Amino acid sequence: MTPIRVLLADDHDVVRKGMKMLLEDEEGVAVIGEAADGQEAVEKVKILLPDVVILDLTMPRMTGIEAAKIISEEYPSVKILIFSMHNNREYIINSVENGASGYLLKDTGKEELMRALRVVSEGRKYFPPEISEVIIDELLAKNTTNATGVSEESKAFFQKITPKERQILELIVQGYNSREIADKLFLSIRTVDNHRANMMKKTKAKNTADLVKMAIQ
Repeated sequence: MTPIRVLLADDHDVVRKGMKMLLEDEEGVAVIGEAADGQEAVEKVKILLPDVVILDLTMPRMTGIEAAKIISEEYPSVKILIFSMHNNREYIINSVENGASGYLLKDTGKEELMRALRVVSEGRKYFPPEISEVIIDELLAKNTTNATGVSEESKAFFQKITPKERQILELIVQGYNSREIADKLFLSIRTVDNHRANMMKKTKAKNTADLVKMAIQ
C-alpha cells in the first residue's frame, strides 16, 4: 500500500515532533517534511507535493488560513487538514472557505486523527460533529439573512431541509458512508440512501461529492 505522504506545519517544534512520532508509528503514513510557518509550508508543498498538509492556523510570517488559500489554489491535488487549538466559528468558516478539507482540534484523539487523515487523503471531507455543526449553522444563517453568493437552489434546499436530513448531511460532511450513518442514527441503509437522494434532488447535485461540495461552500 502506498503510504499517505504528509507535510506537518506548526510553529511549535515540540508539537511537530510529537505529531511526527505519532504518525510514523502508523502503518501507511510517511511524514516527508516539516514547516515552522505558513510561508515555509507553501515552499515545502511546491518542492515535496505531499498528499496532505496538516496545518496549524496561528503561525508567524503567514497564517495557516493564508497558506491554505495559496495551497488549495496552486496545488489542488494537495489536501489540507487544519489542526488547531481554536474552536472558533470565524476560524472554522475561514478555513473551509480557503480550501481546507478537514478541521480538527488539538485535543483530538489518535484514532480520529488517523481517520481524518485517511478520509482527506481520499479527496473527501472530514469535520467532527462540533465542527460540522458550526458549518451547517453558518450555511443556514446565510440563507436566513439572504446572503449574497448563495445559489437559489441552495437557498431552497436549506430552507426545506428536515432535521433528519440535517443530521445525515453533517455525517456525510464528516466523511461517513451510508452504513456508518445508518449505524449511528439507528436507521436502515435504504433510509439513509433515500434521504441522501432527496437532498441531491433538492440541490440538483450530480453525486454525493457534489452534495458535499455544495454543503461546505
